[in-house]
Amino acid sequence: MSTLPVPRIAVIVVAAGSGARLGADGPKAFVGIDEHTILHHALQGVFAAPAAQVVIVAPAGREGDALTDARAVAGDRADLVTVTTGGSTRQESVAAGLAVLWGDVDIVLVHDAARALTPPEVFARVADAVASGRGAVLPVLPVVDTVKRVDDDEVRAAVDRDELAAAQTPQGFRRELLVSAYRGAAQEFTDDAALVAAAGHQVFTVAGDERAFKITTPADLERARTTLHPAAQAALPRVGVGTDVHAFGGDGALWLAGLEWPGERALSGHSDGDAVAHAIVDALLSAAGIGDIGTHFGTAHPEYAGAHAAVFLERTRELLAGAGWRIGNVSVQVQANRPKFAARRAEAEAVLSAALGGAPVSVAATTTDGLGFTGAGEGVAAFAVALVVPA
Repeated sequence: MSTLPVPRIAVIVVAAGSGARLGADGPKAFVGIDEHTILHHALQGVFAAPAAQVVIVAPAGREGDALTDARAVAGDRADLVTVTTGGSTRQESVAAGLAVLWGDVDIVLVHDAARALTPPEVFARVADAVASGRGAVLPVLPVVDTVKRVDDDEVRAAVDRDELAAAQTPQGFRRELLVSAYRGAAQEFTDDAALVAAAGHQVFTVAGDERAFKITTPADLERARTTLHPAAQAALPRVGVGTDVHAFGGDGALWLAGLEWPGERALSGHSDGDAVAHAIVDALLSAAGIGDIGTHFGTAHPEYAGAHAAVFLERTRELLAGAGWRIGNVSVQVQANRPKFAARRAEAEAVLSAALGGAPVSVAATTTDGLGFTGAGEGVAAFAVALVVPA
């Protein structure tokens, strides 16, 4: 059995950022992902990993809030927590954290609170690598996008992505190495690994994790919420938009909004040219994320040649049900000089609603004051918006 002492590990959690790019009213670390803050979630990963001291670098005036978050996560390990005030830059904040490390700390992990969902195993990988003799270690992910070197808006060259990696945190260091590098720092660096490398030290890598993404923009915050609560996000209603256009010139009678219009010119199309029904179909399929009208009813499906609205809408309702959705409501607007909808609006709404299993459908109609192909009487355009909800 080894008699070597177990390294004592401190994690410095940098939580002093302003959150300007997030568009937050206050410091980023105290923005809520759900009922808990970004900092709260970050500390869950920290306290699940090996740590003898946890230093939280907070914005001036928010030290008490940081301590409250820490105590809520740490439980009976709250005595491991030290809160200190950060500086105006990330580098100043890390230096503030280094200044309050306990004397017996051997290894320092520096972690951005903004990488709030970093799993404990990333902390463990970094700490183990430093403990095994690596002086500086950072977790990375491979770069999967094609990368270009550009000047203004002109592409200058392609960059070999096999030589690239995306750096994450926590980044781990032997304490004396990191402290020495900070003492000699003559410029600002974007992360601690770059500062240490500039001081002449070799930096090694371990595998990062997709969940360790940085919350910087509102889209990142939404990604974090979805990552934490995928079922809740999936349960949200969804909206889809559909549009369809058909020209006059078909054979037989006009079919529009599920109704036959005697004495009116027919629309041309693969089926009956019912632009209203087809726009509704596209809106519903779009909302459910299951393709479009061409996917399910296009010319590759000869069984729908000449089919009327009820066939399309009933089949669409079946497709949505199979994907776990039901129809909330549909609103559709028709743009055409003819036919005149006012007298048959309620009839059209009833027919369309029945074909959708009773989901309410509202129909509005307008002309375009003689403008465009509809104003010239060449055809009909329809625009639909559909709401679907989990079944």
